[in-house]
Amino acid sequence: MELKLYDTLSREKRPFEPLDPKRVRMYVCGPTVYDFAHIGNARPVIVFDVLYRLLRHVYGPDRVTYVRNITDVDDKINARAARDFPDLPLNDAIRRVTEKTAQQFHEDVAALGCLPPTVEPRATEFVLPRDDGKTDMVTLIQQLIARGHAYEAGGEVLFDTQSMPDYGKLAGRQLDEQQAGARIAVDAHKKHPTDFVLWKQSSADEPGWKSPWGRGRPGWHIECSAMSAAYLGETFDIHGGGLDLIFPHHENEIAQSRCAHGTPFMANYWMHNGFLQVEGEKMSKSLGNFITINELLTGWQGTNWPGDAVRLCMLRTQYRQPINWTLQGLEESVATLSNWYDGLDKESSQADLPAEVADALADDLNTPQMIAALHGLKRRGDLSGLKSALRFLGFSNNRKALTQTVEVSDDLAVKVDGLIAARTRARQSKNFAESDRIRDELAAMGVVLKDSKEGTTWEMAR
Repeated sequence: MELKLYDTLSREKRPFEPLDPKRVRMYVCGPTVYDFAHIGNARPVIVFDVLYRLLRHVYGPDRVTYVRNITDVDDKINARAARDFPDLPLNDAIRRVTEKTAQQFHEDVAALGCLPPTVEPRATEFVLPRDDGKTDMVTLIQQLIARGHAYEAGGEVLFDTQSMPDYGKLAGRQLDEQQAGARIAVDAHKKHPTDFVLWKQSSADEPGWKSPWGRGRPGWHIECSAMSAAYLGETFDIHGGGLDLIFPHHENEIAQSRCAHGTPFMANYWMHNGFLQVEGEKMSKSLGNFITINELLTGWQGTNWPGDAVRLCMLRTQYRQPINWTLQGLEESVATLSNWYDGLDKESSQADLPAEVADALADDLNTPQMIAALHGLKRRGDLSGLKSALRFLGFSNNRKALTQTVEVSDDLAVKVDGLIAARTRARQSKNFAESDRIRDELAAMGVVLKDSKEGTTWEMAR
């Protein structure tokens, strides 16, 4: 089995060769804990959990280090803390917000079958020089200034993008083509529109740390440069995250890390999962289709969806492709898992990971091919191999949870059909007040009615 991964930087799928086979190292950008994680956040967590499992399989569990950070200093966190806990001092309010949301994140991703990373550093623990000597943000910024890659201006410390000849290579952007635009804040004190903040001042009512440049707080990008170096070194094997992070976040991470350490690269492979839509539309609160992981697990569209079903639904699409999240996809995932799990509870033998499953994953995490391989195992009656593969992939084989989901869905259908019949009778007797009341009740359940000459049909709101 030869593991091949697509590298965003080189724009090619190439054989994976770790810098040190005895110490395979991967870093993935984690959540900013100001609110519950949504299903877009779930995709990289699941994708890189599968890769983590595969690397452990190939190189050995003790030889793989997976770092996924938690960003617990951010302006969004500050705003949420001030809103939710106005009577508390800001630092206490921030701690309340971040502890609650981080705990919920851990519970949610565990329910999706994800292993905890080897290390999960918090940004606030790596701002100032540490007693253990691990890399910190202030020291990195000092190194960038000393090497001529950063400057102080307007009360900030900024990275000088013109000091790095190949800045923009990850995103495929030439520096002279990057002008002021909607996504680039242009300030008079910047040498170039793309120069970005490494350190900014904090007001009295904002969290801050004492630094050589006054009381302030770090920019977003420097956090990951510090935390990855702290646990993986100046260079490492794989850096992962969502496609939306390529620019500016990952581009700026590369710039900071390479220029601070004087290294030719930061990560040897850059991997990015594709965007997620909901029922063909961009997920947003304004469209009413914003879905958190916790909502899926506790009652989306009238159903508590098992973590296994959410996991499979996410893996049905190869990670680099855009994914369209649909109710139908979840229902199909439940049906598929019910078929796979049938009879597995009687299977006690332990088999190795089937070669066809491993080969599919080794081809840049080709999960659609992996799923086809699982279907093949089921058709051939290789329940031992199927059980081994599902366990390896993080599925729980919890048939009871799937059965309960089907029963809840069936119960909902019976209730909706009964209310529609009652509404039809009310309309026939011209009791329009009762008809409207029933329609409102159904709408509150998330049911959309479609009246026609042939009768009334219904679907759950998208």
